[in-house]
Amino acid sequence: MSSCFFEHKKILVLFVYFQMLFACQSETVVVEANEIKNADLLALKKSSIISCAAGMIPGDSVLYLQGGATAFEPTLPHAIPETINIPEGMVYIPGGLFSMGAPNPTGIQHGGEEPMSDSRPIHRVSIDPFFMDTHEVTNAQFEAFVKATGYITIAEIAPTKEEFPLAPPEMLKAGSVVFSPPVEAVDLNNYLQWWNFTHGANWRQPLGPGSNLQGKANHPVVHIAWEDAAAYAKWAGKKLPTEAEWEFAARGGLTGNMYAWGNTFKPVGKPMANTFQGKFPNMDSQVDGFAGIAPVKQFAPNKYGLYDITGNVWEWCSDWYDVQYYQELAKNPVSANPTGPNKSNDPTEPGTEKKVQRGGSFLCTDEYCTRYMMGTRGRGDWRTGTNHVGFRCVKTIPTQQATN
Repeated sequence: MSSCFFEHKKILVLFVYFQMLFACQSETVVVEANEIKNADLLALKKSSIISCAAGMIPGDSVLYLQGGATAFEPTLPHAIPETINIPEGMVYIPGGLFSMGAPNPTGIQHGGEEPMSDSRPIHRVSIDPFFMDTHEVTNAQFEAFVKATGYITIAEIAPTKEEFPLAPPEMLKAGSVVFSPPVEAVDLNNYLQWWNFTHGANWRQPLGPGSNLQGKANHPVVHIAWEDAAAYAKWAGKKLPTEAEWEFAARGGLTGNMYAWGNTFKPVGKPMANTFQGKFPNMDSQVDGFAGIAPVKQFAPNKYGLYDITGNVWEWCSDWYDVQYYQELAKNPVSANPTGPNKSNDPTEPGTEKKVQRGGSFLCTDEYCTRYMMGTRGRGDWRTGTNHVGFRCVKTIPTQQATN
């Protein structure tokens, strides 16, 4: 969820410091095939899409009409040029033209706006080739960065009275937001029942004081704010991906599919990613083999060789989040290498600056949040991390390699 995430106003003063709490909600969606007249040729699938868009009604079902071919521009994998030297731990993403965004739900409105409207309209985008990390940045990798630079993450720094003059002194302590599942079923309208600001929680102590990284060197690093991720990327000689780069790479040449691997969530009868199974939020049945975060590379990669592009932890992108940004991009026949808007714009939380997050996390579930689906978007306060948000990096291909 994270972008099935806490998006709420400055509640209890405490949450001013880490605004990013999720208002994941359900929605009913009917997706129509664009310009396809013979609907009998298309597969009609009943499913459950639960978004994180504020104002939706939990529990609604979904009709998803697959096969709207003309709504998408297929992109196929390409051979790697002989001049390309791929950095260790990264894969080559060929670039090309693709259709960005989620299918267009029609006829369903909640609170005056359609669900997942921030991921529409679908629009054409061209992307130059680039390199991308094969998996999310791990604890071991982030620890190497900290040892080399002495970097201190935002979650490790106590907020000050100057920043939050109304906060009681006992609340001005370093910490971060931790998923704390209740012992029994709860109303899904109140996310504060399973999220808790924990003093002392940070990347070294992901569940708070007393927890540690023992046996978790190969787990994605979490409690990372956008600034922390950007600092690591700069140190590594890389950068955070643009939202367009992230989606192009995540689709793996299979543009138009619901998931990174196709149109069926369990194509071989078993989970393809680390998400939440069971009764959310109190009972994870662990059908995928994991309770909480999984080590990287536990599930099959996509067609470009990227692991955990769906689920496990949300991933920061470089773009500011603007709910209307796709409407601007769609005015162009093709948008070349878009880098996002100049500033954040989320009417649900005016004044809170947010960056885009993509991919979903181990808390995504068809009961509550399915923004791990291709084309859907997430966002979070850029100075806030939680224990289900991480990142991976990309790298520009040197000009001499790209042009030879």
